[in-house]
Amino acid sequence: MTVITNVEDLRLLARRRVPRMFYDYADSGSWTEGTYRANEADFAAIKLRQRVAVNMENRSTATRMVGIDVKMPVAIAPVGLTGMQHADGEILAARAAHAFGVPFTLSTMSICSMEDIAQQVGSPFWFQLYMMRDRDAMARMIERARAAGCSALVLTLDLQVIGQRHKDLKNGLTAPPRPTLRNLLNLLTKPRWCLGMAGTRRRSFGNLVGHVKGVSDMSSLAAWTNEQFDPRLSWDDVAWVRERWGGKFILKGIMDAEDARLAAASGADALVVSNHGGRQLDGAPSSIQALPAIVAEVGSRLEVWMDGGIRSGQDVLKAWALGARGTMIGRAMVYGLGAMGQAGVTRALQIIHKELDVTMAFCGHTRLEAVDRSILLPGTFPQG
Repeated sequence: MTVITNVEDLRLLARRRVPRMFYDYADSGSWTEGTYRANEADFAAIKLRQRVAVNMENRSTATRMVGIDVKMPVAIAPVGLTGMQHADGEILAARAAHAFGVPFTLSTMSICSMEDIAQQVGSPFWFQLYMMRDRDAMARMIERARAAGCSALVLTLDLQVIGQRHKDLKNGLTAPPRPTLRNLLNLLTKPRWCLGMAGTRRRSFGNLVGHVKGVSDMSSLAAWTNEQFDPRLSWDDVAWVRERWGGKFILKGIMDAEDARLAAASGADALVVSNHGGRQLDGAPSSIQALPAIVAEVGSRLEVWMDGGIRSGQDVLKAWALGARGTMIGRAMVYGLGAMGQAGVTRALQIIHKELDVTMAFCGHTRLEAVDRSILLPGTFPQG
């Protein structure tokens, strides 16, 4: 594939280059995958109003997300196992995001550690926290994030229990991965990936192994995580995290207006309308369907962002038009990384930015802040 013109090109290339179990981990949903598919399909159903004879010079997609200047209203979402899509994947993605001018978010379940990102990238980044039963471990992780120079903390609320992810079960994606004959044969077809992984020391969960009591290797990590995801998570725990962090605070996984009110009352700086990329509750609405009602409920009190299904700059513009003041991309980044490493993440960002800029122009605007739902064709978008 010599010419990469859209995110789908990157997806197809990543599917060729990344081992099946890790590609499927990123590019799949839970149970029937209905919500996973709806995230994209509901964006496609929204139609744009084209305007003509409008001066399209001097366009800008720049804005701010929680006080940070960004080239476009896009941040890299936290994605677990990113470093298994490509060797040192989190480092490469963070470098690409920093050079492009958008934030990068590191997952708790990353392969590269937050200290790796701080040392190898040397610019502020965001850290995403999963709430575990071991509160001492959580307090230490928050302190490590602060010491690593993280400029915002993203608390994910929708993983108290893990969704029914059938492809992961069928692929034997465990910690460590199960070396089935099928998986070993598939690895033989991915020499580029294997050479990259042979050349790095980062092959475990860097934020956890060696940092959490009782977790010294991948095998002990599996037992720890099975016990530690906390189904008791409450808004009191959210307050506990916010108090210990003290900086910019973002809540991810909001899909209901009532939860949005509680998120706003918690003192968060932003919330992310998200169904975990369709990987948790199958049968939930798409993120873009849920967005307008949440914007109407709390959009005047804190920044409302969204993720789920964003594969183009047009999707970013549609989300902005419906009130999102930021978006997060996970799979688009992963496709780029799996396809071409750091250059692939950069290419994904370039594609999304170009599509956002050109579509904004066709809709008759040169500044993002002037865009509202008037650019959307009536009857094709969800109401708040």
